[in-house]
Amino acid sequence: MAGKGLQSAQDQAKEAGFSRLTSHDALGRGRLQALDRNWKVCGQSPEPGTHPKRTKIDLATVKLAEKCPAKDGELQRTRSTLLDFRGKSVRAVRQSLDSSASVTVNDLGGKDRSVVVESNWKVCTQKPAPGTAYAGEPVTLGVVKFGERC
Repeated sequence: MAGKGLQSAQDQAKEAGFSRLTSHDALGRGRLQALDRNWKVCGQSPEPGTHPKRTKIDLATVKLAEKCPAKDGELQRTRSTLLDFRGKSVRAVRQSLDSSASVTVNDLGGKDRSVVVESNWKVCTQKPAPGTAYAGEPVTLGVVKFGERC
């Protein structure tokens, strides 16, 4: 499906008999693919091949004007060790943590801006540090808007 528009890829998968379709932001920003026609497919899981029709198909996507990353940037769920959140969006970080996690977000841009659309903000610093054992401690993120330098 790589290279196809998201809507076209979904239509093709449905025509082939697959109904368990999902998609995610391949850049790791956690953006929703609300308007499927505005996204293109970079990769898929499982890899192309013969699969049972009940197989869940997950499409890695970017907006049409964006380049596909060399590696899928989707964050996995944080288990017992904190992941490295630097460069990821605040939204992606929240999605990787348990829903009960306490997260404080600070604008490092010097303007004391409020973080409203979390997928537009990237993490520059984090406490506790990546690789730290994690058992629900509060997490503090230093962030700037995507396009700004840390």
